[in-house]
Amino acid sequence: MYSLNRVTLLGNLGADPEIRHLPSGIPVANFRMATTESYKDKTTGEKRDQTEWHSIVAWRGLAEIAEKYVKKGSKVYIEGKLRTRQWQDKDGVQRYSTEIQADQMILLDRPSGDRSGGDAQAAPAQRQTAGASASSPTAAPPEEEMDDLPF
Repeated sequence: MYSLNRVTLLGNLGADPEIRHLPSGIPVANFRMATTESYKDKTTGEKRDQTEWHSIVAWRGLAEIAEKYVKKGSKVYIEGKLRTRQWQDKDGVQRYSTEIQADQMILLDRPSGDRSGGDAQAAPAQRQTAGASASSPTAAPPEEEMDDLPF
């Protein structure tokens, strides 16, 4: 029997990513992403928008890319899997959180340097996978592939 845990999202960040480093030095980025679906209301004929918010977690190289190049409002393509965590809060109540663990991230905005708005170099890779190192120049696809989006 087969099973599949795969999430594909295309949307915008609602706030700058929150970056933290584990005691082992591994970077982790957490951010919220909005996806909006438009439809026509059958009774009034008006166009309606329905926005869903998603919690995204990016590790290692993806977290480093998010820290440098992603900010509130950025348009991003995310592929990943659903993960549910559970923990006890300070009152002993069992809590749950469902998040998308990013495996791949494609930055869809034009690179414009770092988040501070300075004249830093443009993003080294618009497409980054969880297994590739962000500091490795070989992680970037050839230039001609960057403009070849599947949609």
